[in-house]
Amino acid sequence: MTRMSLRRRHFGLLVVPFWTLFGAVSGLQIWISMIAHGHSLPRVVFYQMMVWNGWSLLTPLVLRLVRAVPLVPLRARNLAVHVGCALVTGFVHALWCVTLVLAIVPYDKMNPTRFGPQLVNVVLAYMPLEVAVYLLVALAGHAVDYYARYREREVQAAELERLLAEARLHALQLQIRPHFLFNTLNSISALVRTGDAAKAATMINRLSELLRYALERSEDQCVPLDDEIGVLRGYFEIQAVRFEDRLSWDIDVEPAASRGAVPVLLLQPLAENAVMHGIARSQAAGAIRVRARRAGEALEIEMFNTGRLLADDGEGIGLANTRARLKQLHGAAASLALEPLDGGVVARVTLPWSEA
Repeated sequence: MTRMSLRRRHFGLLVVPFWTLFGAVSGLQIWISMIAHGHSLPRVVFYQMMVWNGWSLLTPLVLRLVRAVPLVPLRARNLAVHVGCALVTGFVHALWCVTLVLAIVPYDKMNPTRFGPQLVNVVLAYMPLEVAVYLLVALAGHAVDYYARYREREVQAAELERLLAEARLHALQLQIRPHFLFNTLNSISALVRTGDAAKAATMINRLSELLRYALERSEDQCVPLDDEIGVLRGYFEIQAVRFEDRLSWDIDVEPAASRGAVPVLLLQPLAENAVMHGIARSQAAGAIRVRARRAGEALEIEMFNTGRLLADDGEGIGLANTRARLKQLHGAAASLALEPLDGGVVARVTLPWSEA
């Protein structure tokens, strides 16, 4: 059960106590105003409690209608539906009132005795009040739903901040965890020993760019895809030195797609997954291909790697965090899927289009 459903349920539990108390207070006021007539206090109060508890049955129906046909934003069709329902509800409640007054007889000799004339009197005299009560119930339902949605957004925002913080920490760990740093530093050391100072300098620069990007972007939520691609190239250049001829990579981004907004460090876990499960497992040469394009109002990114998607390959922290971040940011409009394709595995990311 969602938090919004819980709040609606809690509100529903207050309906009967509210109308019971309202009826008791109303009955007491009426008895005091007619104290000179000598009516029975318990009977008058009981009658009013029963009258207003009729709204205990009508309130859930009104609230359900308000959720199905909202009054906000105001539309002529919806307003007409609620006006009609208010009149019907008022008439039903008038029937309830007349039935009770004849059954309980709260006003002794002053009590009405004929159903038809009394129904006409009640409808004519109290229909504006019934419509006003309907409107108040409808507005209360809107207020409860609005507050529930507001609190839900607050909870989602807090959850998103937590997930973003975890993702940033994990991205930093992916880049500075010992095996990645040691492998990179060993590759740099080997280049220095063989006298290839230019490649060694390039490796150092790429490593520093990776770490700097992660630190500088740690407070950002979304960045242009072009920024992510730039860091991805540096990551692949480092891994290409590590795996030498076993890794080839290619990136193809449509010019229009490069302006698209993506969550910061979106591609890093995908690349790490492609290297770990596609390249590192095989002694044969492997390839990673990245494609990105704008498709209407969506941004589509694909990362393909050679290798196999094994049944015992669980979803790591990086992919799980990426999937959760996409859901929190875009709901069902975004997705991340891993699928076998042409002797390899492709990770497909779809995002709603927006420019960073």
